Amino acid sequence: MALIPIQMPQLGESIAEAVIVEIDIKIGQEVTADQEVFQVETNKAIMGVTTPVEGKINKIEVLIDESYLVGATLGWLEISEKNAKQLGLLDDSKVQNESSPATRQTQASPGAPPNQPASTATSDPASTEPERPLTVQPTIEGLPVPATATGATYLSPCMKARMEELGLHAADLSGIAGSGAAGRVTIDDFERFISDLDAKHRTDASPMRIAVADSMRRSWTRPLATVGSPVRLDTLLEHRKTVQPKPGPTLYIIRALAIALAENTAVAGRLVGKQIIHPDAIDIGFAVEVDDGVLVPVIRDVDKKPINELIGEYSALVEQARQRRLPADNNKRGPGIATVTNFGVFGIVWATPIPLPEQNLVLGLGRGIKWPVWHEQQEKFLPATEAVMTLSFDHRILDGGAAGRLLGRISELLQQPETL
Repeated sequence: MALIPIQMPQLGESIAEAVIVEIDIKIGQEVTADQEVFQVETNKAIMGVTTPVEGKINKIEVLIDESYLVGATLGWLEISEKNAKQLGLLDDSKVQNESSPATRQTQASPGAPPNQPASTATSDPASTEPERPLTVQPTIEGLPVPATATGATYLSPCMKARMEELGLHAADLSGIAGSGAAGRVTIDDFERFISDLDAKHRTDASPMRIAVADSMRRSWTRPLATVGSPVRLDTLLEHRKTVQPKPGPTLYIIRALAIALAENTAVAGRLVGKQIIHPDAIDIGFAVEVDDGVLVPVIRDVDKKPINELIGEYSALVEQARQRRLPADNNKRGPGIATVTNFGVFGIVWATPIPLPEQNLVLGLGRGIKWPVWHEQQEKFLPATEAVMTLSFDHRILDGGAAGRLLGRISELLQQPETL
């Protein structure tokens, strides 16, 4: 008989490990070829690990809920010499020599790396027969993207110290063509870049612009994505004519977003480690353009206030933001769980705004455009006002489907403005 390892396979292009979620076999159990013996979970799906050949389970090396690297030995399978020969683990002369009671077992060395060939070990300690190479060497291919790869963004301690001295960030070096290995920016590249700046026309950035730049730089450390969907505005525009004072379209959006998030707070949560932290309250911020930047006042507990109660608070905050005199306590509880930005007032139809570092979501509204839309009941085109509503989000929290459903729910609420 021979022993062969059951190893963690390469389950995906950049997957380096998987968690054991179920063990479907027991020691001594007979199994067939391609039988699922372990269920493992990656960051994308649950998959099965199968046996390469029929045999009997000799040993199980893993525990449920533990993570194991690609190539790790999950268990040992005892197979016949015939099957071992078919797998290329034994050759004809070896099978003949192992007809004695002291049979030899073929197994991978537990301490060897996964891509090393299995070694043969005799059950007879006195045997002096030299080990013979395998006719076929089982291998595990290297990961297409090494799990520990850091890319070409490495900054040496000397470089970091010089950048700190000048008040620079890694993003400031994005325009430098590195001459080092793999495009790495060397200290010589850096000093040459700094020297060239002296010959350029320069102006000091305002404190507001520096604050916005720092916020966006921190936001961009996350994987961000944007989706968009058209929304009909006719019902909303008709409703606002009946309300005094008239709420702006942005306020309708704020209220609809708040209701949608209150129905499922997880989509506005933040991923910290391996947990999603749900918000304590539905506080929504909205973007107001000021000199050389943007301020984001926050309305608290928007899900608990009907739109007619929000009009005065919203208008006051807009005016205070434009004067850059927001109340000191407006941001006391943080910037809210999401931001709404009406970029349509600048004539923009579509945009990909970036969420604040402390937030997961930013909802944008483009310019409303009147165009012909097919009316099913009347079977003809009728004029309608539509705008594109975009949602930018932290892709670690939301996927496209969840983002699309959130947009759909907001659009549905906007078609019933009297309920807001």
